[in-house]
Amino acid sequence: MRILAFLIAVAPVTALAWTDLERSSAAQTLGDVLASEEPCGLTYDQDAIGAHIDASVPADDAEFTSMLTMMTMGAAHQLDRMSASALTAHCRQIERVAKSYGFIQAGD
Repeated sequence: MRILAFLIAVAPVTALAWTDLERSSAAQTLGDVLASEEPCGLTYDQDAIGAHIDASVPADDAEFTSMLTMMTMGAAHQLDRMSASALTAHCRQIERVAKSYGFIQAGD
């Protein structure tokens, strides 16, 4: 039984293992963070973004990139329409999320 639990724990995630809803949610969240980089005056570690993708997205999910592009473009459109106060609140939370993902260092 322990061997089976180990194999399940270390088995690579495949596109079949996650749902369309999970793909959409991951793309929406990451798209929001990525679209916010410049408007929020942040600079992300590109290697950390790659590591996040490696850890979060199944390697065989070819649909994720188009979903991410769509979500990033949608988030950029929304950012252009935000009031100063809404952008301040948005950017504060995005900075916290980006730090939690390792995209920016805690001292930055």
